[in-house]
Amino acid sequence: MLTYLAQEPLPVPETTAIEPPPVGAVWPILIILAAACAGVLVEAFLPKHQRWSTQVVLTLLAIVGAGAALAGYIVDAPEAGELAMYGTLAVDGPALFLWGTLLALSVGAVLLIADRSVEPGGAFVATAAIRPGTVQDRAQVQSTGMQTEVFPLTLFALGGMMIFCAANDLLTMFIALEVLSLPLYLMCGLARRRRLLSQEAAVKYFLLGAFASAFFLYGIALLYGYSGSVRLADIGAAAAGTDRSDTLLFAGLGLLVVGLLFKASVGPFHTWTPDVYQGAPTPVTAFMAACTKVAAFGGILRVLQVAFESTSWEWRGVLWGIAIISMVVGAVLGLTQTDVKRMLAYSSVAHAGFLLIGAIALTEKGLSSTLFYLLTYAFTTLAAFGVVSLVRGPDGEATHLSQWAGLAKRSPLVAGVFTFLLLAMAGVPLTSGFVGKFVVFEAALSDGMAPLVVIALVASAVAAFFYLRVIVLMYFSAPAEDGPTVTVPGAFTTAAITLGVIVTLLLGVAPAFALDWAAGGAFAIR
Repeated sequence: MLTYLAQEPLPVPETTAIEPPPVGAVWPILIILAAACAGVLVEAFLPKHQRWSTQVVLTLLAIVGAGAALAGYIVDAPEAGELAMYGTLAVDGPALFLWGTLLALSVGAVLLIADRSVEPGGAFVATAAIRPGTVQDRAQVQSTGMQTEVFPLTLFALGGMMIFCAANDLLTMFIALEVLSLPLYLMCGLARRRRLLSQEAAVKYFLLGAFASAFFLYGIALLYGYSGSVRLADIGAAAAGTDRSDTLLFAGLGLLVVGLLFKASVGPFHTWTPDVYQGAPTPVTAFMAACTKVAAFGGILRVLQVAFESTSWEWRGVLWGIAIISMVVGAVLGLTQTDVKRMLAYSSVAHAGFLLIGAIALTEKGLSSTLFYLLTYAFTTLAAFGVVSLVRGPDGEATHLSQWAGLAKRSPLVAGVFTFLLLAMAGVPLTSGFVGKFVVFEAALSDGMAPLVVIALVASAVAAFFYLRVIVLMYFSAPAEDGPTVTVPGAFTTAAITLGVIVTLLLGVAPAFALDWAAGGAFAIR
């Protein structure tokens, strides 16, 4: 036996070479996450008085660098898309469109976050560890310091959003969900003024977000039990051709969709939205309302079209009902609001219902129209919250509607800009909101969803009332004697609002380029 072993060498097992992942496809994400880590080091090693300027420059350079890398990749990007990072990310047409949208939006959001002229010292608390209501807390309202950790937190959240809308398997999507959510929980509690309201918003968002994450993770477990894989294409293949019981499939889908709809603030999973939008610092609210909505619906579109398109007959009716609930809740409850930020929060719930109509239409038109609607809504909302931050009273932002009475007499320019943005949200022609609703409703009609479009038109008409109510209040009501003042914005806030207004106007007058880009590719299903 020993002689035999000495003569015959043991067979060497064959090894298959693993192709290295294409790094060029994910350079935008790598740049954002690397800059976020560098921002943490800046907080650790730089003196406090140098951090703000360094963080602002680092953050904006990272976003611009990621945008340049994305533009360079798009030039030679394969038409069918490609898988990156060993198949965990699908870099395809929709992902590239969403990445470009997120990077463009984040420029405006970072400018709002960095501004220190509207609120002296910035909208963020100087020292987050101080207890609200104490002498130190009241003193730091007058200080010019700022909690600059908000900049790396913003980059981490942005990186998570980019991964989330390109994730090719559910575990990667879950990790990205946590990476984008945890920084937002912290940022919501960092308001310089109304500290208790801000911290209450952060706690509500954290607790409800934890429940939604648990639903999402349990749904992943059930879908893995059904298909033996967490990859979206494998789940879709198992759902299309297997003799297993569908109980695990639809239970997992239901739990998964709850987590996704929560993050997209779709009714009836919207209960966190008005409280968090109102309590969070307004720049963070703008960032959440714009960027998180884009990332969440990017994930919803990918999950529904890649993993569950073959079972659409079973779940489509449920999402019809959810879309109707979201539109009705957003439109009706928006009528009862007396706070501008809460009104915009319910507006976002109504718009989420409109977006869900496009997501339900599992066609090329449905996909491209939903992507375009996300682009139009996000820029309009970002600019709207920028305008809200300018109207201020002695205690900070004046968000009660009664304080906006006669605003046009105090500042015609601010009132005019806000009027234009509200009309865009209402879907008035020559604004991006009109084109966005038009293409979504057209896609839904072509897919046989005429009753849902009729309900959406009625909800749009109802929602238009509370937009017009604010316009009438600003132009046709007498201003209060002790009414708020309109702060002259600094360069950062001016640039952010101008960016949102210009995009809202251009996409309403000449939307062809964005529509063509949105229709430029399908999901990479493999």
